[in-house]
Amino acid sequence: MKRLDYYWYARSPWLLLLTPLSLVFRIVVWLRRNAYRAGLLRSQRVALPVIIIGNITVGGTGKTPLVIWLAEYLQEKGYHPGIISRGYGGKASSWPQQVRPDSDPAMVGDEAVLLAGATGCPMAVGPDRVATATALIKHSECDVILSDDGLQHYALQRDIEIIVIDGIRRFGTGFSIPAGPMREPAKRLKQADLVVINGLGSGQEHVMRMRPGDAHSLMDSSIRRPLDDFRAQAVHAVAGIGNPERFFQSLEQHGMQLDKHVFPDHYKFTATDIRFGDDKPVIMTEKDAVKCRYFASENDWYIPVTVQMSADFCQRLDELLQATTSVPA
Repeated sequence: MKRLDYYWYARSPWLLLLTPLSLVFRIVVWLRRNAYRAGLLRSQRVALPVIIIGNITVGGTGKTPLVIWLAEYLQEKGYHPGIISRGYGGKASSWPQQVRPDSDPAMVGDEAVLLAGATGCPMAVGPDRVATATALIKHSECDVILSDDGLQHYALQRDIEIIVIDGIRRFGTGFSIPAGPMREPAKRLKQADLVVINGLGSGQEHVMRMRPGDAHSLMDSSIRRPLDDFRAQAVHAVAGIGNPERFFQSLEQHGMQLDKHVFPDHYKFTATDIRFGDDKPVIMTEKDAVKCRYFASENDWYIPVTVQMSADFCQRLDELLQATTSVPA
């Protein structure tokens, strides 16, 4: 049976049966948002400026690569960013948790370990974003907070909001969960400071382009191979992410012949999940690699991606930063 998100974007008629539940979900979202606006629910500001990078749909939009790009961009500008996240999938016994590149993704979440390793920034995770940001500020010397996701976590006040949209799938049926992928209605985009589209955009959307890098060995990331080395070769393509088809398409564009293996987002891999009884290379996303590196073989590879943003986006971001932060000397 296909995953529910397949039907969201295929706009299957049977989803109409779920629209009463979607209406209830949308009412709850509206009531909660307005409770924060009215002060009925407490919203707190932490000691540093907060930049939220989130989405209004369920599933992968390319948000994590953008967080990495933002961290690097801020560092180039002289800032010292710290990163917070929910730590989705982590099973730590207490929160918040500080995250290092060698942290166990089973404890703190796969995306957190990926972000800590890719950026070198101090990072903390926990379900309470205010407590997590406060702990990060206490234990590091960061001067600005990047929140990976958390757009709907209104308990944490924010200075800049960036919403990321999948340029191909966009909003699917347009319905709220569970009849569609919407966490909040599309009009929520008008309230964001920056709207980023992963793919083809229009209007005020800033286009984000993602480029795959060389293949890195899971056993030793310093060992790399150009993607063209795999051209016309049969490979096992493994993806446990929100939108696996985007990853598969990038491999097919480099001429690979794929045996596709789709796993749920944030899936907890075991060694048997990536052993297929043959000598074909196994190629996966960087997010999946942080969980599979503990039982990797010499024929296992992952593909990191890099992000390119437009000059217009950078200019607008600089303006927002200058209005909300102390510009580094």
